[in-house]
Amino acid sequence: MSIFEAIFLGVIQGLTEFLPISSSGHLVIFQKLLGFQEQQLLFDCALHIGTLLAVFIYFSEDIKKIFNSILNYKKNSPDSMLLADIITGSIPTAIIGLLFKDYFEKVFASAFIAGIMLCITGLFIGATKFIPEGRKKRVGLINSILIGIAQGIAIIPGISRSGATITCGLACKIDKELAFRFSFLLSIPAILGAFTLEAIKIEQVNNIIPLILGTLSSAIVGFLALKFLNSLIKKGHLYYFSPYCLAIGISTVIYCLLQR
Repeated sequence: MSIFEAIFLGVIQGLTEFLPISSSGHLVIFQKLLGFQEQQLLFDCALHIGTLLAVFIYFSEDIKKIFNSILNYKKNSPDSMLLADIITGSIPTAIIGLLFKDYFEKVFASAFIAGIMLCITGLFIGATKFIPEGRKKRVGLINSILIGIAQGIAIIPGISRSGATITCGLACKIDKELAFRFSFLLSIPAILGAFTLEAIKIEQVNNIIPLILGTLSSAIVGFLALKFLNSLIKKGHLYYFSPYCLAIGISTVIYCLLQR
């Protein structure tokens, strides 16, 4: 993999991992359209490290509070309840990921299918314009499970993880800022799990430069993407991403049909 490809895919990962436009879908499409070879397992792990760094830095205060809640456990404190909700939401995600990840990636790993799924993402993100603003300040057991299921389904290329989880949170009448925070705090166990599953398969490291550049570019761009997304969600403008997903999805489907 060239340095240009490493930086380019790192930027794409940083943007699409956090913005509700599907990182997996975009990587499948760009690899198809630009003729990139399928990204190596090691490089995929490097991109996960970059996006994980972005989450840790952006949500450092929340993570510190959650960690302190473990050391100074108080049953009904907001941070303890948030940790319980994250654990609860991670369970359905883990079950779906372990049982269906390989199957979904094989069945749906084509630019044509990714385009269709991006259209679906565009539709449910667009629907957030019509969801009344929620005021719940606690995620809760049932909502945590539903959001965890939404995150698990997002292993399908083209279905946005952040879009699915935030939309589900808003539909559950959760306060939009909490829906944003919970979506990305919930992503930490998921990203760690995906990284672990991929890392244990790595046999050797050849060229470390593309790995470093891919990690840095995905981390920097990912952090900026989080700030941008948060500002839009505070204004209730998540649906702004809907036309983009629909346009990219429809264009990809048409392109793939013309290539047949």
